[in-house]
Amino acid sequence: MTRVTVAEEITGNVARSVNPLGIQRMVQQQIQAVTEAGRFTGPQRALILGGSSSYGLASRITAAFGAGAATLSVGYSRPPQDDYLGTASWWNQVYFKQAAETAGLQADNINANAFLPSTKRAVIEAIQRNFGGSIDLLVYSIAAPKRQNPVDPDNVWRSVIKPIGQPVSDFSVNLEHQRLESISLEPATPAEISATTHVMGGEDWELWVHSLQAAGVLAPNFKTILYSYEGPRATAAIYHDGTLGRAKRAAEVSARRLQKQLAPSGGEALISVNRSVTTKASAVIPGFSRYCLALYQVEQALGLREQTGAHIDRLFRDMLYGTRREYDQDGRLRPDAKELAPEVQAEVERLLPQLTPENFSPELLGYQEFRREFRQLNGFAVPGVGDTVDLDQLADLRF
Repeated sequence: MTRVTVAEEITGNVARSVNPLGIQRMVQQQIQAVTEAGRFTGPQRALILGGSSSYGLASRITAAFGAGAATLSVGYSRPPQDDYLGTASWWNQVYFKQAAETAGLQADNINANAFLPSTKRAVIEAIQRNFGGSIDLLVYSIAAPKRQNPVDPDNVWRSVIKPIGQPVSDFSVNLEHQRLESISLEPATPAEISATTHVMGGEDWELWVHSLQAAGVLAPNFKTILYSYEGPRATAAIYHDGTLGRAKRAAEVSARRLQKQLAPSGGEALISVNRSVTTKASAVIPGFSRYCLALYQVEQALGLREQTGAHIDRLFRDMLYGTRREYDQDGRLRPDAKELAPEVQAEVERLLPQLTPENFSPELLGYQEFRREFRQLNGFAVPGVGDTVDLDQLADLRF
């Protein structure tokens, strides 16, 4: 038996270590919450692109343990090697697979770059081999820093998080040193805007649906959904009006094209504008973390806090497969309506000016919630979980 003690390490807002046992407990808790909510009529064979963490993982758990679906996940994670324990997203998929198979559910993982044509071919082969030849749901939940041009592999697009048109200054949380820091960003160049749209827009989503349809692996009444974000006025300069927002507008154009393509067979292409949550990606978006501190503080006071798993469970049950869809004027699903409710945002806007480097305190409840959730993404700060792991036991787990 080889036992090691894992130590938490955070550099800036980037986690450098993982506790697999904490990851296992967090996956189990999400599964338990969905199971306790009961079964609903939903997907039976689901493909989750980006199913290794955050909204993608929550979607997989909801589809499997809420609707009894067989699930295929594509994630891009670093596996354990030598003294390196791997990434949290790797262990999320390992422990999901273990739990799903114990429950008698088909669960396949593909560890590959979702943007590559070779990955699309591997997924189609897996659907034909293990999923009865077709899927009835595709969730597109990918946040990536770069994408290879499928036509010109030597050309790599790199996304940036920048404003458009004018510089922006804001404050962001530094989790390593537990403080607020000033940050200033210059506006994106036209080339950076274009590259970000190629990476974070709907172009690859369309390629996936085209490839799957051409291979004949889409079931009648097939649904596909892409996760997006709108946000409040407080984050508009860096998000909605910036490069990320521009990419999301492109995804909406993709959704309309896909809807025309799928409608004749009873299919749907939808965009869901989801709420603000703590993720590895959101922790490094300038200004976004400070907004989360204010939002979480207000939501806790009002009893409205909704975390990632509960948010997606509600989206699936009420909207995607339910009868209580909430659309906006652009035809997008809006499960984020609770966050953007006027009474919530009024309190957030009242609190935000008080969150400055001079006034910040690690004792702030909103900050404690944000930091705890960030730590739990990597298996730390999980109640009842120690810091000693058995490497031999971990080695026996299957991806």
